[in-house]
Amino acid sequence: MLKVNLSGDDFHIMEVDDGDQVIPFLEQEHNETDLILLDMKMARMDGLATLKALKETVHATIPVIVLTAFSSIETAVKAMREGAFDYVAKPIDITELQMVMEKALGFQELKQENIRLQKHLDKRFSFGNIIGSSPAMEELFATLELVAPSDATVLITGESGTGKELIASALHQQSKRKQFPFIKVNCAALNENLLESELFGHEAGAFTGAVARRKGRFEQADKGTLFLDEIGDMSLQTQAKILRVLQEGELDRLGGSETIKVDVRLLAATHRNLQLMIEERTFRQDLFFRLSVVPLELPPLRERARDIPELATLFLERYATKNRKDIKGFFPEVLRIFMSHQWPGNIRELENTVERAVILCPGEQITVRELPPQLLPDGIPISQAPDAAPITLRDMEREMIRATLAQNDGNRSKTAKILGVARQTLLNKLKEYDIL
Repeated sequence: MLKVNLSGDDFHIMEVDDGDQVIPFLEQEHNETDLILLDMKMARMDGLATLKALKETVHATIPVIVLTAFSSIETAVKAMREGAFDYVAKPIDITELQMVMEKALGFQELKQENIRLQKHLDKRFSFGNIIGSSPAMEELFATLELVAPSDATVLITGESGTGKELIASALHQQSKRKQFPFIKVNCAALNENLLESELFGHEAGAFTGAVARRKGRFEQADKGTLFLDEIGDMSLQTQAKILRVLQEGELDRLGGSETIKVDVRLLAATHRNLQLMIEERTFRQDLFFRLSVVPLELPPLRERARDIPELATLFLERYATKNRKDIKGFFPEVLRIFMSHQWPGNIRELENTVERAVILCPGEQITVRELPPQLLPDGIPISQAPDAAPITLRDMEREMIRATLAQNDGNRSKTAKILGVARQTLLNKLKEYDIL
């Protein structure tokens, strides 16, 4: 009866005659069931038992409408507690059933759309542990998503403190090599001889103090990823050896005669201008080309002002937890300072600033008093009082717009681009917040 009445409403109706057949039916290949109409009274496996069984499977998200006799409404209520979407009492009113079905299917479609949207936002606004919703970061995330699964060598450039090591770590964690080692070497922290030994290893007696054979970082990173930070601080001699590993996949330990094969993905980073160093003949051009198969330039924090509140909140939560403090947020003046500051030390400077503020903060809100002196412009008003109102989302948006507009000397088109909104949207917000 139900099949006859519902088949004309763009539904494809499929039937099974008892509860014990539901899960086997759903597990058939290419099964795309959107809704289940479930009778409560069946011979071998009743409706409640079927619902409980469904809850233990991947099909638990399919909405279920229970069909039950009017005298068994209490059973229908139990079914809803077990996860049923709704119930319809017998004798069935087809119009009522159609309305409940449309509601269930609409709810399911909305839920699936929310899941798709969340996946899209996760993909669009984060990569690994990196966050950001500014246009510059969206573009970076899109590139990272394409590059991470490959074995391509990546050269990460950007000012100090922009998060180059974090990008390298995320690339490894999102790669096919993630179950193998991720080895990091700071090339600026070691002199030439120590760096060569660190990278390529040495045999016993290779130099004074080399009392035993030691594997280098390339060997330690075999089948994994090696990250060379500040590669611009490396000597030409060491650069030549790095080039050989990239070209031939082999190396020699210091003092050794055995050629060792390695399978390593190389990621490199620097804050230096390698093109200028090539012109000055302090960096090899052939190595540069090998390293920059995929070049990634990280934007400085001053060019991604939209991300500052999100980053500041992340650091606040991290260090409040670490220091066992119940700090809930920032006062408006603090955010205004954060948005207008140029952050020459980039994300690292912001993180250190927030950590300092958390340690010094005696209350539940970070105030100007907890900020380092170099962040405070001359004559800045310090208006917070202990009972001042905490910052709201509207305050954050207003201060973000005001500070970004000031940074760009009132240029509205440029401000809209940095904030990632249409120019008309910005004009509407300026009017809403009475910002001239």
